[in-house]
Amino acid sequence: FTSSSSIDRLTDSLDKPSTMATKFADIAKGPKDLLNDDYTTKQTLKCKKNAGPVAVTIETERGEGGALSSKIGTKFAYAKFNVDKAQATANGGHVLETSLKVAPNVKLSFKAGKGADLGIDYTQGNFVATGVLDVVEMSKFSTSACMSLPSGIKAGGDATYGLSGKTGLTGLNVGASYCKGPIFASATSANKFSTVTLGLMYNVNPAITVGSMTTHSSDKACDIGGIGGSYKADFGTIKAKYTAGGVVSASLIKDIAPKVTLTASGSASLSDFSTFKYGVGITM
Repeated sequence: FTSSSSIDRLTDSLDKPSTMATKFADIAKGPKDLLNDDYTTKQTLKCKKNAGPVAVTIETERGEGGALSSKIGTKFAYAKFNVDKAQATANGGHVLETSLKVAPNVKLSFKAGKGADLGIDYTQGNFVATGVLDVVEMSKFSTSACMSLPSGIKAGGDATYGLSGKTGLTGLNVGASYCKGPIFASATSANKFSTVTLGLMYNVNPAITVGSMTTHSSDKACDIGGIGGSYKADFGTIKAKYTAGGVVSASLIKDIAPKVTLTASGSASLSDFSTFKYGVGITM
């Protein structure tokens, strides 16, 4: 769950153009986070604890019928080698994410779960390039690049090349974003330019942020991914949004004790309130 402090960082990032290096996958991160984070229909408890140089996280979720399932994870670093995530799940699954900085501008990563990917990130000033290879099935290689300019513009693209089955260039997309003062706007293509997603976000004042995500294509002129905003009140942060199909959602993020955050969320269809679903999460 995203705490109110992360929302502070989100709105603060709009105060001035940034030339900070950004991955292409994060080029529309502002409106995406505003409209997606902190909305849930799950009941969860997340506990974090540092044990010396090792950070331990235990996440427990209440399932149907009240059954509880947990997963435990850890992360730590040694020299230039990082275990970013080592996790065991209730169903016997495992997740491992590691990274190693082999040069000042180059970082290698390995992620394993249902599959396994070997990645490389290259950063030079305000430029970032990435590459990811599926090392289990050797089915595809993905790459991306993004450049941040002093004017507040970020532009880049990504591509996927199939190595087995459907070989050749299977994906190619581009995107750009612009940030100046309280205004943020982004446009990204998908499915080989067949659709374009527009993201907008406006920081009305230090307490109120509004945003939208819409997708446009030849088949459908406008598909609303979400329209909503957040309000930082004295008692906590309130978020609300409207999505395609007439579904409205709202959430409250509140620090109920030092280092303890409560997130309560609910959603329902405007045409049928019997579809109401709720979620509650506590992070400590």
